[in-house]
Amino acid sequence: MTPPLSAPAIGVAVVGAGYWGPNLVRNFQGSTAFRLHWLCDLDVERAQRVLGGYSTVRVSADLDEVLADPDVHAVAIATPAGTHLPVAMAALRAGKHVLVEKPLAATYTEGLRLVEEAERRGLTLMCDHTYCYTPAVLRVRELLHAGELGELHFLDSVRINLGLVQRDIDVVWDLAPHDLSILDFVLPPAVRPVAVAAHGADGIGAGRACVAYLTLQLSNGAIAHIHVNWLSPVKIRTAIFGGSKRTLVWDDLNPSQRLSLYDRGVDVASPEELGDEQRRDILVSYRSGDMVAPALPEREALRTMVEEYARAITTGTPALTDGRAGLRVLEILQAATRSLADGGAMIKIDERHTA
Repeated sequence: MTPPLSAPAIGVAVVGAGYWGPNLVRNFQGSTAFRLHWLCDLDVERAQRVLGGYSTVRVSADLDEVLADPDVHAVAIATPAGTHLPVAMAALRAGKHVLVEKPLAATYTEGLRLVEEAERRGLTLMCDHTYCYTPAVLRVRELLHAGELGELHFLDSVRINLGLVQRDIDVVWDLAPHDLSILDFVLPPAVRPVAVAAHGADGIGAGRACVAYLTLQLSNGAIAHIHVNWLSPVKIRTAIFGGSKRTLVWDDLNPSQRLSLYDRGVDVASPEELGDEQRRDILVSYRSGDMVAPALPEREALRTMVEEYARAITTGTPALTDGRAGLRVLEILQAATRSLADGGAMIKIDERHTA
């Protein structure tokens, strides 16, 4: 929720006017909780083009100038991951709340430094895991946390398209953060990933994996499978959440029916429920019930994310996708990288890193 209208607006600066920065600019300008004061980018002309000719928002290529402004209480960073540590650290040390585009940092160690600095200073550190704030994923989280699907048995996620082959990172670091952040966001509190194996291929000689499959073992015995791919001629963004009671299908490219909830599945009778003769028969039965399509509001995820940033700042409580959530995603990404280098070996995820 946004602060009351009587509350003073939170002064904010956006750092980075490239691919994602303009989206942040638009949503901060449209929020009653924030007042955008600065857009900071090394390319001043590009930043001015983003703002247009009539904007009162100031432009600078000097981060120190922006951070020295006492009217700036919060910063949103949309720069390459390799710059997140120095830029976010400078903002935190200047006493500013920080929102960072995914991933939180280039490595787990760098992300941990940011989390510890924010906690030491009592500042909000939030990771912009945008998909977590879509109406569909918020509903998935609600259903899983409420036990509407029963015990989670499996997750199967596909995020493929003919995408932009990145020069500095592989497809795992480019696309899988979306799916891993969603998994972290929707899992019931008692369930977490404990190990990951990754297999990848570079069919075009790019020098890095362009197609990858991640398999995660969950603490409740369930399995999660994630397929990411830059080379597919068709675009698919789907996820299937299979539970003991119901199965939920999310199709992000179907705006008329993004979620489908199926009352279909497999029921297994316990031996105590069966007679002697029945025990000799199969214990599995199949359930085929109705499918319902939950109604979802049409709302931009970034708008909800910006409101959550304001709520975390004004209440002093962690954001739904706080720095610790960003760390958990980084830990899995690093373990997946180790697995790729080790021929797909299952790599345990350090429990200390997921606390």
